[in-house]
Amino acid sequence: MPKGSPNKQTIASEKYQKKAGYMTKGFKLKRDVVEEFEKACKEAGVSQAAQITAMMKEFIKANKE
Repeated sequence: MPKGSPNKQTIASEKYQKKAGYMTKGFKLKRDVVEEFEKACKEAGVSQAAQITAMMKEFIKANKE
């Protein structure tokens, strides 16, 4: 349950994300890298989350072999 006084949409979104298996991860990264990554994603027309997911899957696959 979200903290504070969440509205119905916030509660519904959190319920969906939990059911779909989404989770939040926090990382501390250097600002210049993050800003360059954001710019590169915009130029490539992909979301940052989609690109990070693709890179994670590629890394997992490479390390399973």
